[in-house]
Amino acid sequence: MAHHHEHEQRHGHDHGDIDWAELAPLLEAQAELFTPLYERALTWLAKEVTEPGLIVDAGSGPGVISSLFAETFPGARVVAVDSSEPLLERARARAVRQGVADRFGTLAGELPEVLGELDYPADLLWASRSVHHLGDQRAALAACAERLAPGGTLAVMEGGLPARFLPRDIGFGRPGLQARIDAAEEERFSRMRAELPGSVAHVEDWPALLTSAGLHHTRSRTFLLDLPAPATDRARAYVVAALTRTREVVAEDLDADDRATLDRLLDPADPAGVHQRPDVFVLAAHTVHSAVRPV
Repeated sequence: MAHHHEHEQRHGHDHGDIDWAELAPLLEAQAELFTPLYERALTWLAKEVTEPGLIVDAGSGPGVISSLFAETFPGARVVAVDSSEPLLERARARAVRQGVADRFGTLAGELPEVLGELDYPADLLWASRSVHHLGDQRAALAACAERLAPGGTLAVMEGGLPARFLPRDIGFGRPGLQARIDAAEEERFSRMRAELPGSVAHVEDWPALLTSAGLHHTRSRTFLLDLPAPATDRARAYVVAALTRTREVVAEDLDADDRATLDRLLDPADPAGVHQRPDVFVLAAHTVHSAVRPV
């Protein structure tokens, strides 16, 4: 239910016709690489969310963050919610591997309606880049807020900064390739939002949207993932996979020169490509906004 672009969580801004089972390895690898960022975000939440009984990961994807919640809050039951059963299968398998399956559940369905099937209200409801795939984001947040227990926290990961993998000038092609990719992805994202059923345009002031959902005590914090060059094998593999996906998704929105530059970057035999070049890094910033349901 999310796009998890660095995510982030689901890669790409296309909402329909996505084979989540095919994308699952990329989603999982990305989330595992970003685990240090998520751990800091969860530690931040844990300062005010103490001893939750039920944690809901709304738009969980393959469940990497869901399992992190189970580890961070050893007394909590965690429910991973997603529209993709193949991704929930991965989430359940991960919970078994992590030794938390006895207090881990899954719920398949479309957000936010499926949240009505929860057995009891959540003490913490986490939505990582899933709300922006719902037509009326304000209404979606209100529906999430209704599923909170009194004093419960709603936390949404939205915004931040696009990831960077390469210097501005990589030695060939026009400098600024990633900035132009960002612009193309923003255009695709705007089209995706406009085409969603019941799409409503809102100022993306997330604290204000949380307040409009009847919540209070809003706070926001941005968390950085900084994996400098030279990239580890795992970070490099993620960059290759992410740029490959970018080439597939936004190629038609880039000019011929930029497409040629991407092709050269993705050529395993080219010393200047991301498979071999020494200056590949991963730098990303994700923002979490949280608010509390009044007691």
